[in-house]
Amino acid sequence: MPELPEVEVTRLSLAPHLMGAQIQHLRLGKPLRWPLGTAPERLCDLQVLALRRRGKYLLLDLNQGLLLVHLGMSGSLRFFATTPPPAGAHDHADLQTDLGTLRLHDPRRFGALVYAPQGERDPIAQKLLGHLGLEPLETAFTPRALHAGLQQKKSAIKQVLLAGAVVVGVGNIYASEALFLAKIRPTTRANRISLARATRLHAAIQSVLRQALAAGGSTLRDFRNAQGESGYFIQHAAVYGRAGLPCRDCGTPIRQLLQGQRSSFFCPHCQHV
Repeated sequence: MPELPEVEVTRLSLAPHLMGAQIQHLRLGKPLRWPLGTAPERLCDLQVLALRRRGKYLLLDLNQGLLLVHLGMSGSLRFFATTPPPAGAHDHADLQTDLGTLRLHDPRRFGALVYAPQGERDPIAQKLLGHLGLEPLETAFTPRALHAGLQQKKSAIKQVLLAGAVVVGVGNIYASEALFLAKIRPTTRANRISLARATRLHAAIQSVLRQALAAGGSTLRDFRNAQGESGYFIQHAAVYGRAGLPCRDCGTPIRQLLQGQRSSFFCPHCQHV
């Protein structure tokens, strides 16, 4: 699933092409996770003023309202400055502008394109964005803020990180990597993590996400940026996907366990508590 690094890489690769673009037409294919919420023709002649990210959502600020894009489990966006190739079976939306065409490709159709006419104040925008936690690369995300959020959660720390109510965008790969870097076992209860350990986890989350951004994100199967390029962070992962292989720090075989139907990877020696 595209997480914060992949969505941010997508935003950065799209922003130069979409700023100031005027929407001319929206083609919708098969239904996605949520409906658009309006007639596609209502978006015609609206202008893109900014392209932002909140958690795993891309936000296109329009001169009237907000367009929210979610990449779901397998989605990616491509931008075509000239006439795009014919839409394939998994190309479910083409946003045609005077500067080019933005195409949503999503084999599993868990992605979404949603219009909120009142911007972030709109009920649909609040439903999708209102529960999200702190952005991990912004100044409000501090060690004390992370620790305070964890103290309210009794679940395992890995599951708390994935839930996104305390901090957003730390997906399965990056949670496993950050917990390894902070030397915290993924099964540790969140409210048992001290301020000192939360401080290490805070630094680890930011370090892992910045490394992932520099590497263009992680491509497991489907993710590509707006120019069709893969991310290569996963090639340097310390624990994710390395079950049975020796820990890069101590040589102990990496273990894999299932938490909430997601695989967690950890070193039983380095992450002993």
